[in-house]
Amino acid sequence: MTPTPERRPRKQVLLRLDPAVYEALARWAGDELRSANSQIEFLLRKALADAGRLPPAAGPLPRRGRPPKAPPPD
Repeated sequence: MTPTPERRPRKQVLLRLDPAVYEALARWAGDELRSANSQIEFLLRKALADAGRLPPAAGPLPRRGRPPKAPPPD
């Protein structure tokens, strides 16, 4: 089993959106089997990458679904 890299804690932010924008975003996220939160992060990362501003330390997007079970203690 491959060890997983240490995960940095996720930053929490409050985001206020127009309800119609949120609904459109939530529908789009559902079409791509993502949560609205994941869709927002995906779009922000894409915009940063397109602008050449995505920091190399950003790391990959977190994987979808449940995290893998921790290996049993020795």
